[in-house]
Amino acid sequence: MTTTWIVSADAGRARIFAESDPHQPYEEIEDMVSPNARLRVSDINTDRLGPTSAGQSIHNTGGATPNKQYEPAQTPEQRDAEFFAKEICGFLLKGQQEKRFGKLVLVAEPKFLGVLRGELDNQLKPAIALEVNKDYSHSNGQQLREQLQAYKAKQ
Repeated sequence: MTTTWIVSADAGRARIFAESDPHQPYEEIEDMVSPNARLRVSDINTDRLGPTSAGQSIHNTGGATPNKQYEPAQTPEQRDAEFFAKEICGFLLKGQQEKRFGKLVLVAEPKFLGVLRGELDNQLKPAIALEVNKDYSHSNGQQLREQLQAYKAKQ
């Protein structure tokens, strides 16, 4: 029987479970926590001026200067979620390459599920058997199994 990995995640925590036998409880493989999930906003953000602040702006030079360090408008929380999703997807890709699973189930908070989808490697996409946009990241293996069975029954 093919092993299925179940990823239960939100922007701060991801728990990865394995199911080899549908009659056995889920086995927790990994519990990942975003490094910035536990930090205060004041520890993440800073008031420090960047290298392209007012000194090289239109107000100081009389003309517009191109900003060579352009970054799209993104909140620190969005940036952290993206980095965390990359970390999760890297772990999943390594597990797939080591043939530790054949199928993948993604269960994530709706916004974070979108971030995860964006970071998934093309090799992982065919392995996805189910996506659930619910936040069950604080559920243990048995609770997660029951919630997934109830979700599948509704489908």
